[in-house]
Amino acid sequence: MTELKLPSIEYGAIAPILIMLGAALLGVLVEAFVPRRLRHWTQLLLALAAVFAALAMVVVHADTRLVTIGGAIAVDGPTLFLQGAILILAAMALLLIGERSVERGGYFVAQAAVTAESADDRRQAEGASGATEVYPLTTFAIGGMLIFVSANDLLTMFIALEVFSLPLYLLCALARRRRLLSQEASMKYFLLGAYASAFFLFGVALVYGFTAGTPGRSAGVDFATVHAAVSGSPASPLLLFAGIALLSIGLLFKAAAAPFHVWTPDVYQGAPTPVTGFMAACTKVAAFGALLRVFHVAFGGAAWDFTPVIGAVAVLTMLVGAVLAVTQTDIKRLLAYSSIANAGYLLVGVLAPSKDGLSGTMFYLVAYGFSVLAAFAVVTLVRDADGEATHLSRWAGLGRRSPFFAGIFTFILLAFAGIPLTSGFTSKFAIFAPALDANQAWLVVAGVLTSMVLAFPYLRVVVMMWLSEPGESTPTVAVPGGLTAAALMIGVAATLVLGVAPAPLLDLASGAAEFVR
Repeated sequence: MTELKLPSIEYGAIAPILIMLGAALLGVLVEAFVPRRLRHWTQLLLALAAVFAALAMVVVHADTRLVTIGGAIAVDGPTLFLQGAILILAAMALLLIGERSVERGGYFVAQAAVTAESADDRRQAEGASGATEVYPLTTFAIGGMLIFVSANDLLTMFIALEVFSLPLYLLCALARRRRLLSQEASMKYFLLGAYASAFFLFGVALVYGFTAGTPGRSAGVDFATVHAAVSGSPASPLLLFAGIALLSIGLLFKAAAAPFHVWTPDVYQGAPTPVTGFMAACTKVAAFGALLRVFHVAFGGAAWDFTPVIGAVAVLTMLVGAVLAVTQTDIKRLLAYSSIANAGYLLVGVLAPSKDGLSGTMFYLVAYGFSVLAAFAVVTLVRDADGEATHLSRWAGLGRRSPFFAGIFTFILLAFAGIPLTSGFTSKFAIFAPALDANQAWLVVAGVLTSMVLAFPYLRVVVMMWLSEPGESTPTVAVPGGLTAAALMIGVAATLVLGVAPAPLLDLASGAAEFVR
């Protein structure tokens, strides 16, 4: 009888993951045992404390390079860089969520109100001071994202995908106002996400069949085994290519790349705006962190085969995002199509096989995360008696009524357009330059042309805010509380600093751009 050997675990290296998941479990207990009047601040402080504790552990283990838990988790430069990015951006998102959770009796509707059968039950549930279950759901999602960017085998990656996706489906349904739109967005996201997860899991099965059928190789779905099988003499390349295709569908869905982007505008519009900001920043980092690891580590030996296909997806994504952004009349849907176009730009960096391509992509993820969170912070402030005023016609003349916040939003939009002295220009340069060096000029040309198209809807909003007269329907800008103001100022400052002096972060990304194998 063989002796069962347990895998060795480096607890210090996986401490950020353990801290976030432990805080999520504590948050569930807080919901059960802490009085309602104390629950909001307890949950917010617990979530923020967990994020900063996990970030501290990332810094402490900045030089760690290892594979642990039987090869399931890889702790290396990209893992630590992306985990740090997720935690910093998540802290900003938690500030937005914390501010809005106590506004006007609760920005988020309690889950009990969503499922209540009678009107009396709904009114009673809505009377709570915010839906504080948003915090443990958010911390669960953050924990799943930390696993996702460090997963070193496909099954672990699938589990992490579900751990952070399921809370997001619930978070999208918690908008207090326009509740039917919010629940419809959540249902769309859930159903399409379930299909994408099924594609991913089927792809895992095909990759396992490929490694099992490779002569002289052991079967498995850990990245070292897959890499060795791909680099050898494939016994069945059809299984390999089909597996890559199905895995890519699951990952590109999370990245909001065309043609798997159709959920993005509806979900961005229907979800509570702080949750939308959290998804736009942190989910983007997690999705592209997984794409980088899968394409560079597991399937790097097949890059010659999948690069043209993923490149075509990148061009299609840029075109869809840029062209359809021009037709939008809702600011959240405009930012959704902007996110889709940025996914296309990021794919250009993913396909650059050099270390500079990897570091440029990681830099882009951080720069875009700060900018998009700042943009959604401004959106939460433009309000009237019915809540947020997201229709673009309502923003006409906003520069006359609130020049400070209109100026901030103008700066963010110029960063999205890639204007020099903003992080948008620096980040685009960081991914286009390695693509040119890799003889992928066609992707760079597509990126530059679609960036020019995408500048039009941004500048249209700028013109509308500054050159139109404010009307009776022009909303006011709510004076931000301390939490929203902090998140907004951090995002704006980062957007400026990364445009003017990007060298420290670029150097940090370059030093971290090496996978452990």
